[in-house]
Amino acid sequence: MSEVPAARRGQINRRGVCTQVAVRRVRLTFEGDLITDPVIYQLGKDFNIVTNIRRAEVHADVGWVVLELDGAEAEIDMALAWAAGKGVRVDLVTGDVIEG
Repeated sequence: MSEVPAARRGQINRRGVCTQVAVRRVRLTFEGDLITDPVIYQLGKDFNIVTNIRRAEVHADVGWVVLELDGAEAEIDMALAWAAGKGVRVDLVTGDVIEG
């Protein structure tokens, strides 16, 4: 039996309904006190998504991370809205960030 790609596999949501799994790449930019907040941890803990760090850079006053987020579209949307509400800049990323 061949494996179904992650973007097509179903996922059971909190209501027990099978939903489509999405994969989205985003760049989160943190400034000031947000650099030390466990934002990525909270995304994975509080929302039904999996975070995968693809690239990151952190300095004393600013930091950014490129993440792959796997989960239901609605969960990803809620997670990114939550991060933006905390003051994190959220930008969509296209292409393979490792390849260039």
